[in-house]
Amino acid sequence: MDSSRLKIVVFGSFHAGKSTFIHAIDPASRHIEAECGETTTTVALDYGRAMVNDLHIHLYGTPGQERFEFARKIIMQGMDAALLMVDCTCAVDAFTKDIYHDLMDSQIPLGLVLNKCDVTESCPAMVRRELPGNTNIYEISAKDPSSAREALGRFVEDIAKNR
Repeated sequence: MDSSRLKIVVFGSFHAGKSTFIHAIDPASRHIEAECGETTTTVALDYGRAMVNDLHIHLYGTPGQERFEFARKIIMQGMDAALLMVDCTCAVDAFTKDIYHDLMDSQIPLGLVLNKCDVTESCPAMVRRELPGNTNIYEISAKDPSSAREALGRFVEDIAKNR
C-alpha cells in the first residue's frame, strides 16, 4: 500500500447511492452511465478524488448489478480498502449480503455505509442485524456532502489507526 494514497472501492446494489456519495465528495467526479427506465445506472465505474489527512484518496464506484461482476473484479484490483453502501430504506438484498461476506473474507479494511438515513422510513438497525460483524459503520445521507465527507474522513482515520 502506497503510504500517500488510498484506492477505496465503493460497492453496493442498484440505487444504494454509490454515485451520489462519490459526487458529494468530489463534484468533479466522473462516471459512465446508461439510461435505465426513468433513471440512470452506472455501467462501468464512478471515479472521484479527495484529500484526507494528507492522503490522496481515489474513489472507484462499482456497478450495482450482478451482470457487471466482470467490471467489479477489474476495479477491485489493487484496492486498499472498500466501502459497502447500503440503502437503509429497504431490506438488505442477497446481492448486498454476498458482496458483504466476500469483502469480510478479503481481509481488507471495510466500512459499511448506511445511506438514506435522512429518510423517514430508513431503518439502520435492520441493516446492522442483517450484516453483523466487526466493521466500521457510518450512517449518512449521500445527498449531503458534509455527511459523505465526514464518513469518508472517519473511515480513512480508522484505517490509519490500524496500519
